[in-house]
Amino acid sequence: MSWSYENQIIEELPEDCVGFVYIITNTISGRMYIGKKLAKFSKTTYKTVKLKNGTKKKKKIRSKIDSDWRDYYGSSPELTKDVTQLGTENFKREILFYCKSKSECSYIEAREQFARRVLESKDYYNGHIQVRVHGSHILKS
Repeated sequence: MSWSYENQIIEELPEDCVGFVYIITNTISGRMYIGKKLAKFSKTTYKTVKLKNGTKKKKKIRSKIDSDWRDYYGSSPELTKDVTQLGTENFKREILFYCKSKSECSYIEAREQFARRVLESKDYYNGHIQVRVHGSHILKS
């Protein structure tokens, strides 16, 4: 099953999208999961370069690679178990917000989890809320 945003199937993320906040719904039980997903992962590789004096040195090369967002079904063990048992066709994946920074992603995920009271109901797979965001990271976005 594909991701959707405002009832449109999503094949590619916007250029300025660092990540997104999503909801996954079990269409059989109605149970939901609120989470965030980064669009790209940081990848570090090492390359050996020869310096002018003849010595060799390892050079760190950082790059970004696409994350596994297309095939992602959340990080909840309980949700993952249900997806495996019931099949991906019984889950609806919706992007709620596109985010332009990691901090914005973390903040909006937590805001949605608190607003929906995900820990106060068996209607959600979420088992905990974990967030650490500095206000200056949100205000500059």
